[in-house]
Amino acid sequence: MCNVKHNPGSPPGKFAQGDKTVTESIDIVTERVVKYMIARGVSFATAESCTGGLLAEKFTSVPGASAVFRGGVVSYTEDVKQRVLGVKESTLAEHTVYSPQVASEMSRGVMELMGSDASAGVTGIAGPSGGTKEKPVGTVYVSVRFKDSEAVSDLRLYEGYADTDRETIRLMTAQRTFEMLEKLLKESEGM
Repeated sequence: MCNVKHNPGSPPGKFAQGDKTVTESIDIVTERVVKYMIARGVSFATAESCTGGLLAEKFTSVPGASAVFRGGVVSYTEDVKQRVLGVKESTLAEHTVYSPQVASEMSRGVMELMGSDASAGVTGIAGPSGGTKEKPVGTVYVSVRFKDSEAVSDLRLYEGYADTDRETIRLMTAQRTFEMLEKLLKESEGM
């Protein structure tokens, strides 16, 4: 069962696509995560939908990441989520592809597939189309795992930000995912 919490992350405001500060903050948190994992020999894998491989790209842009990065799956379609990552058809039918349950099954599936110690699963609606009143553009669910621990979050990127376009949603998702992963890793060590 997934316990989903709203993860407000950074304070509300403008998160501009071309803003150098945004890219730098993603790079800073990603570098901390990669260095932490290298120092402890923790391997990592990604299962991505709306981020389209951005998590894997950001992670592997840090020197030395090859020591711990096992691989990633970009699973844009439901059938790939099912066949490759083991997402259950019943989960998709009951909760839809944009749900914390699917993010959880994606992170578990890629962790098993790649044999990693840690993983991230991301599913959501980056836009500009695809959103509904119930699940607007910016609806993103993230699951991060480390061994037997999991954190799942509804990022709600449609709340509190001006000008959230597709690229902004993808960047914000990457940053929040690595922040969640960093927190989970440190909590597992009691830090």
